[in-house]
Parts: sequence; structure tokens; C-alpha cells
Amino acid sequence: MRCRDAYGYELTTGPLAAAAYVDGVRDLLRLRVGAADRIATAVALDPTFALGHAALALLGHEMCVQVDIAARLADARLHAARGTERERSHVHAVERHLQGDAAPLVAHLASYPRDALLLSVAMPTIAFAGVTDVPEQAWRIVEAAAPAYGDDPWITGLMAFVRQEQRRFDEAMELSCRSLAGEPSGGHAAHARAHAHYETGDHAAGLAWMDAWIVGDGAATDSLTHFSWHAALHELSIGDLDAVRARYDAQLQPRHAVGCRALVDSGSLLFRWAITPDAVDVPSIDEVVALTGRDVLERPGTAFLGLHAAVALLATGDQAGLRSLARWCADHPGATHREVVAPLATALGLLAAGRCSAAADRLAALSSSTWRLGGSDAQREIVEEARIAALLRAERYDEARQVLDARLDRRESPRDRRWRDQAARIWSPSTLISTFGSGEAAGPPSMAPVLAE
Repeated sequence: MRCRDAYGYELTTGPLAAAAYVDGVRDLLRLRVGAADRIATAVALDPTFALGHAALALLGHEMCVQVDIAARLADARLHAARGTERERSHVHAVERHLQGDAAPLVAHLASYPRDALLLSVAMPTIAFAGVTDVPEQAWRIVEAAAPAYGDDPWITGLMAFVRQEQRRFDEAMELSCRSLAGEPSGGHAAHARAHAHYETGDHAAGLAWMDAWIVGDGAATDSLTHFSWHAALHELSIGDLDAVRARYDAQLQPRHAVGCRALVDSGSLLFRWAITPDAVDVPSIDEVVALTGRDVLERPGTAFLGLHAAVALLATGDQAGLRSLARWCADHPGATHREVVAPLATALGLLAAGRCSAAADRLAALSSSTWRLGGSDAQREIVEEARIAALLRAERYDEARQVLDARLDRRESPRDRRWRDQAARIWSPSTLISTFGSGEAAGPPSMAPVLAE
């Protein structure tokens, strides 16, 4: 009997390797712990299993799983020749995606819509950065494939994420709740619900639900730090900085994170916490930088990682690192690296050098392009927050208030109201701090050491 995956496609391998692969992909789609280990087991059981090698290369590229990406791709290419047409197409799509060409993956999904792993790759979510520069294209890919899955809770959860990206928050909430009713531990559905709560300013209810899910149905989630990050965003928005500190200590220490999540979750939270009005004694970001490593910080595999690398380098005042990142991205074959990440690193380099007004202008010019970085609105708004900090540090208070007013029009946030109230005052340069977590009150014009006089 031929082996098949969870959605009916044939697998050219033996039953033991197929079972391990199916389990690994299932857990990867649901964001559960151990997915990469199960896929690695499939390859150990059958070193000629092309899809197993391709999946490991994909996880190394997207999630910083410690694998030899080039070797896994080479083995996938070698052994795909003995596979089915769908498997050969799958391996080719993964290889081209890792080289910055999304077209084969998009074409593959048109022919094989139930190839759930690659459908997950196509949509920028908690698991993957996406494959298109245009969000609407990613939405169309998922919407076109969805009917092939029927009422499968996984696709319902993925559709919920699409709907919140489209800012159809009522539909996103309905779909996420329906998916969670069928599969309470489903990571995509929980993630969509987290975004719907946050983007509508429903901070109290969102925080209560997220806290319960993290220790309950979601406890076996692989990317649990990201859900803790969502809870911390609610706490930041509410202005409960004591709660942010307690959550960071218990759930968001970099050492708790898996792969790149220390950079994406812990690092971004530390930055946003440090520039929050009245923040004091914010922990150092140095451990995040150490765990991430210079290779990822200065040569990020995806534009999404490039965004977070630039922010982390800014937070440490690493002007040389920002210049290196900008140069490398400027020569990258991927358009988003060249056209968005490189100028972002340059803008944050200006901020690190204390040229705050020029940095604010550069960041404003990028505001219409940040969606190309992948991830979610909630993640990409860190660029907007860096711009606010730059405007305040440059004493361009009217412009800062305009940006904050637009944010408050999008959703309620006591943090932003506090920020705006403080921005309405006249700040003396003597009130500004110049150390990351120095213990002094961090009024809105303050930043990390990057803004030292």
C-alpha cells in the first residue's frame, strides 16, 4: 500500500518514515512542540525521502532550526527524481522559494491546493514569513485553496488569520472560535483571535483569554513565546508595566524562545517596552543579540527577520552592525531586502547616530512599504513606534501627535494616550535619557543608548 500524507497526497517513502513526516507536518501546521524533530526522524528512517529533506531546509531558512540548509536542499533535489510529480514540484517550489523566487510555489499550490505545508508557507503568519510582496495575493492563494479542505479546523484557522489581515475582525473572530471549537489547541486559530482582540483594542478580554489559553489548551504550542508576546502587548497597551515585567521574567526570557523567536518576540518586546512612557529598568537586549548571532543579525534570510535584526541592532546602538546589514541587504537578490530592509537599516542607523530628524523622515518615507516585510500589522508597527520616538527626540512634537492620533483612530490604547499627552508638553533636552533601562523614567522622547547626545 502506498503511503499518503494527511491530505491524501502520495509519499515516496516507507510507512515508518511517512508516519513520522505526517506527524511532524501536522504538528508544524498546528504550531506544536517537536515538529522539526519528527521530520528529522523521518529523514533518519529514510535518508532518500526528498520531502523530509525539503521540509528541514525550509525550517532552517524560516525558523532558524539548526540544520545544514544547503545539504538538505541538495539531498531533496537528488532524491526527488524518484518521487511523484507532486513531490518533484514540491521540492522545486521549496528550493526556488529559498532563493527568493515565489512563482513555482504559487504555481504548485494552484495544482496541489491540499499541499498544506506549502499553503502555510504562502501566508505570512506566526510560522512563516509568506512568499508574496502583495498581501492580497497571499489572501487569494489561501482563499482559492480553502474549498479543497472542507471544514478542516486547520484551514478554518488559517482563513481566520486572512480575515484579520483584511481587517474583517468580526469574521476573523467567528472563524477562529469555530476552528478552536473543533481543535482547541490550534495555533493558527488562536493567533487569529489574538490579533482580532488586539487590533480592536479589546485589551482586557484579549488578555484574559490569552492567559487562559497559554496555560491550558495552548500549553504544548512550540511558539508559545509569541502568544506571551501578544499578552504582553495588551499589558503594554493598558499601561500595566509591572505585568509586562512579570510576564517577561516568567515567559519571555530569550532563553525560553525557540529558533528566531528570541529576536522576533523577546527582542521586539524589549524595544517597545523601553520606549513606553514611564518605563524603568527595562532588561538588557544583549542576551537576545547573543542568542541570535551575528549571521542572522547582519545577513537575515528573510525580510521579516531583517526588520527585527535592524531593531535589535538599534537597541544596542550598533551603528557598525546596522551599516553591515544595510550593505548586505542592498546587494540581496530579493527586492524586499533591497528596497525595504536596506533603507530601514539606514534609517535606524541615523537614529543610532543621534540624527533623529533625518531618521524620522526616512522612516516616514518607508511607511507605505513596511507591509512588504511580512508578519502582521502588530509586528510591523514597531517601525512606526521607532518613528514616533525619533520625532519626539527631534522635538517635532506636532508631527508625533499626528501619528499618535492616527494610531488612536485605529484602536484604543491607554499607552498611546499617555504617549500623546506627554508629547503635548514641551520637553527639555535635560529630561531625555540615554541608556537602555537606566532606571530613570522613560518619557516619550527617550530611546535606548542609541540616542545619546
